[in-house]
Amino acid sequence: MRWDNLRLAATEQAVAAGASAPSLLARGAVTRAFDTPGFTGLTFYEIHARSVLNRVPPASRMAFRWTVNPYRGCSHACRYCFARSTHAYLDLDTGRDFDTRIVVKVNVAERLRAELAAPRWRGEHVAMGTNVDPYQRAEGRYRLMPGVLAALRDARNPFSVLTKGSLILRDLDLLAAAAEVTQVGVVLSVGFVDDELWRLVEPGTPHPRRRLEACAALGERGIPAGVLMAPILPYLTDSPAALARAVEQIAQAGASSVTPLVLHLRPGAREWYLDWLAEHHPALVAAYRRLYGSGAYAPRAYRDRIAAQVRELAERAGIGAAAHRVRRFAAPAPRPDGAGRPAAPAESAGPVGRDEQLALPGFGG
Repeated sequence: MRWDNLRLAATEQAVAAGASAPSLLARGAVTRAFDTPGFTGLTFYEIHARSVLNRVPPASRMAFRWTVNPYRGCSHACRYCFARSTHAYLDLDTGRDFDTRIVVKVNVAERLRAELAAPRWRGEHVAMGTNVDPYQRAEGRYRLMPGVLAALRDARNPFSVLTKGSLILRDLDLLAAAAEVTQVGVVLSVGFVDDELWRLVEPGTPHPRRRLEACAALGERGIPAGVLMAPILPYLTDSPAALARAVEQIAQAGASSVTPLVLHLRPGAREWYLDWLAEHHPALVAAYRRLYGSGAYAPRAYRDRIAAQVRELAERAGIGAAAHRVRRFAAPAPRPDGAGRPAAPAESAGPVGRDEQLALPGFGG
């Protein structure tokens, strides 16, 4: 099973009294619910993962080979999230369960340290936030990312973080320290700046303005942060005026780059998003079905047109044109077996990166 690494050993704690865990987590998963307002309606399954460095399948469109995901499921509750289908592997649904039943790998930092130190590890780039957000609401309680960042810093292993969470600012000192010794990439996800739409389609996320403030704060600490302008929602956030507003605010935040990505609708996300669309914008359902047909992606011509518009806006706004301070770091001495050698830094994609899933500056692209 693809999720066998989430199972617990028989010697670990049993399921909390009176609680039930998903079938693939049934042995030893500790189930918790917290009564504080920010966690109302959420259930957490605390597990000890057997491994945390995940190899990306060779056929993937991703521009990197390794990921670390401290959580599965995401309380950001973005209606379009492409990672929703992964909850089906846990015998959970890809809708409300994905938003409210969160798997927490409580030993992620410990396992990561061990795996980074293994002789077979070659110091390749590690991407985070490419499945679900490591700075979602649960991180405020579990505080897994400081241990993860410290492990990567101490190993001088290049890494990147993609997030919608302004909580990343809590770890500014760790990110800055890591950037002194290895390649660090940070990208904030801000697809649009419409208040009403944000409340409806990304109800669990920080306001787009707060994410852009985080982008600015990172830049002030010498950690240039890009913006993934994603997703751009057809007929909702793709008008010239909406794109211009978003790019203008991204430029004001001092983003080092902006990469547009049009909504894609994979199974799991497709059904959930179209249900939302039928409730809030029923007149657009037929148009979406024509645009996407039975596939996950909008036509190439449409995506190219949006990318060209954003590219022109970004160039006009001067995004990526300012010279950022380049951190100089001492690469660790390679071991005799070649392990521990950091990967080559990713090249900047300029004002706008390639229109591929997460082919971003700092993400090994």
